[in-house]
Parts: sequence; structure tokens; C-alpha cells
Amino acid sequence: KVNMGASTLPWNAGDAATLLHNADAAMHRAAESIGEGFQFYAATMTHDALVRVQTERDLRRAFDRGELRVFYQPQIDLVSGQMTGAEALLRWQHKEQEWISPSHFIPVAEDCGLILEIGKLTLVEACQQMTAMEREGIPMARVAVNMSARQFHDPRFLQDVRQILEASDVSPAQLEIELTETVLVQDQEAAISILNELKALGVQIAVDAFGTGYSSLSYLSRLPVDRLKIDCSFIHRLCEHGRDATIVQAIISLAHSLGLSVIAEGVETERQLAFLRHHSCDEAQGFLFAKPMDASALHAIGGKLFLK
Repeated sequence: KVNMGASTLPWNAGDAATLLHNADAAMHRAAESIGEGFQFYAATMTHDALVRVQTERDLRRAFDRGELRVFYQPQIDLVSGQMTGAEALLRWQHKEQEWISPSHFIPVAEDCGLILEIGKLTLVEACQQMTAMEREGIPMARVAVNMSARQFHDPRFLQDVRQILEASDVSPAQLEIELTETVLVQDQEAAISILNELKALGVQIAVDAFGTGYSSLSYLSRLPVDRLKIDCSFIHRLCEHGRDATIVQAIISLAHSLGLSVIAEGVETERQLAFLRHHSCDEAQGFLFAKPMDASALHAIGGKLFLK
């Protein structure tokens, strides 16, 4: 889409330079919107722009200082109760603000391009942990790593994956790349080509937050994926007597009909777990089992039985 921003005299500025600066801020806000790419300037945009610039500066320093850390949330087989894998989740341990949510800094990292270095760091760390757990005799089938659109379509992406797998001595089947529907439909032909390359390497593919994006069966039938991941928003409303229970049941049935496995994220209650087990969901993750944890804590729970 084409993005446009507008600022007006004398309400938004007193001179030409400020007028152009404010119009630019409005254009950037338009770029972030989902609908039409046009925005009038508002005073809050200047504040937001200053906050964003400061966040980018802090984030770059954090990357250099090693303040970005990879945490892991266990993924549990709902039949055996054992940990089958873990999702790698990035955390920022800010020296002044303690832990900063990824929702605050990941969009900034994507916008400024730092997501490429951060994404590579996460992938390296996740693969190294898989190797470490294998050496300790801790059974874990895979580690899942989220990829943004910018990472996925970067020309060096496939080469980076190959090199990291070789350097860490991890079996490609133990690495799962998680991609949202939005990433996969932006350029379907290019996405399918990249996915086929990953599958040729032996890497597993999961569609993250399934059901919240396009959910087109025509694109899903063409993608070489292994797993659908049910978004936590559906799981949180599972027992509220709405349509979410029907949607979750339909996703599980659809996945199994296509020969795919399905994992639910955001499981927090026994009722949610009971529903998922009753409808043959394969795996789940969430606070009911474990919160995201550092590598040492993940090693400590190796072999633990999460379900009776």
C-alpha cells in the first residue's frame, strides 16, 4: 500500500521544517496501520516518535551488551505428559527497567533492521541448547524459533540456517521454524520456495497463531508445513460458551485431516486442558505447565512428567 501523512499550518506547526517533520511522523504511523495508508498528524505522534528513537538506541546498546536473552517455554505431549520440545522466546533484561516485553521492542527491531541480527542470535542460542540437552541425555524432540517477515525473506536466511545447523551439530529435524499466516501470504510463491528449501534441509515448519490471520485453505494446502499452532486468544476464551470452542475443535480436525499435528498455546487452566485432550489436540504449552524459563531451568526439568 501507499503510505501518506499530512500536517497542517498553523495548527500542527509554526514553520516549514516542523510541518514536514510532523507530516513524516504521520506517514510512519500510516505505515503501521492495517487499513488505508493515510494519517493526519496528532501531537501524540511526536512523543511516540521520540520514545521509538530512544527504544532503538537502548536496544542497540542492549544487543552489544548481551542484555538480550533467550528463554524457553516447554511444549507438552497431551498423551504421554512428557516435554517434547520448547519454544525459544526472546527477553530483554534492561539494566534500569528490569524485564522489557518483546511486544515493546520487537516491532522496533523489525523497523530498524536489527531483527536480522537478533533473530540470528536467537537461532544460534536455541540450537546450542538443543546440543547441550542431548549431551546431558535429556530427551527433547525439537526447539521452535519464531521468524519475522524481514528475517524470512532476507537473502541470507537459508544460508544462515544451514551454517547454524552445521556449527551446532543439531539434526535439522530438531529445529522448527514458526511463521505467522501473515508472513506466509505476503508473497506466496516466494514463501513456498523458501519453505521447500527448508524442508529439503529437513527443518520442521509450524504456522503460528493459526486462525487469527487469513486462514485460507487454498494457501494452506500448498504449504509444506508440519504443525498448526492455535493462538492463545482462542484458548483463553475456550470455556466462555462462545464460538471459540468450535473454532479450536475445527482447527484440530482440519490439521489432522491434512496430516498435520496441532499445538495449543496459552493453556492456563485444567478446563482448557481437559477440552484439548478430549478433542485430541496433540500438544500444548502455557502457564499451566511452565512459564518461560532460562536454559538452566529448562535443563533441570528434563524428563519431568507434566501430566498424570
